[in-house]
Amino acid sequence: MRDWVTRSRRIVVKVGTSTLTHPTGHLHIGRMEGLVRQLADLHAEGRDLVLVTSGAVGAGLGRLGLRKRPGGLAAKQALAAVGQGALMQRYEGLFAEYDCVVGQVLLTRQDLEDAARRSNAAATMDQLFEWRVIPIVNENDTVANEEIRVGDNDTLSARVAALVGADLLILLSDVDGFYPADPRTNPDLQPMLTVSLGQNLEAAAGGAGTAGGTGGMVTKVQAARICGDVGIPTILASGAQPGVLRAVLSGDEVGTLFVKEG
Repeated sequence: MRDWVTRSRRIVVKVGTSTLTHPTGHLHIGRMEGLVRQLADLHAEGRDLVLVTSGAVGAGLGRLGLRKRPGGLAAKQALAAVGQGALMQRYEGLFAEYDCVVGQVLLTRQDLEDAARRSNAAATMDQLFEWRVIPIVNENDTVANEEIRVGDNDTLSARVAALVGADLLILLSDVDGFYPADPRTNPDLQPMLTVSLGQNLEAAAGGAGTAGGTGGMVTKVQAARICGDVGIPTILASGAQPGVLRAVLSGDEVGTLFVKEG
């Protein structure tokens, strides 16, 4: 049992494209509803929550009636421009059913690295917590270029966890934990319950898991390292598992816990 997890009061939850969308790229409304129900329940217990979410491009596909993602940076950013509003509208409607207020926070790398902008972002998040608002965070894909991009939402969630002084980062993905080798070629493998960040984990991590995602296991390991450096533990678990957040925060051995060595 991970009894200490139950005492986590400020939690960042990241949910990826592979969890939030169908293989077609369109939003998976059933998954969104289940996620919001869990978050609202945890929020009612008095916890501070941050949701770092992908899905803007998927929402844009649905709003525009497109069957697949077009190529090119400008097209992706235009899709994000359309989809971000639609995504927030969907989240607002779902959270409102549980009397939860949400606020949109769009960030770039500059907001997290420039001292003045980082301080301003932290103050904004603190005010949202004081007002019992759930911040919904995404990268500002509409304007971000390679020079100012965080790059992926695993890294973004880790930096946000550090920004707000979180007790725990939970990464929800299409895998149920960290494997010592690729489970797609080693079907008998089981996910590891606990992993030390002192090991060379990247060698076993492989590449991106899905065509729609921007990261993969490597970015999750890197996110866990960012959090580990500031004393924040990370848990990687499956976003498709019903009640996964409640299981994690009940101290059950769900997913993989990344801990800093020593």
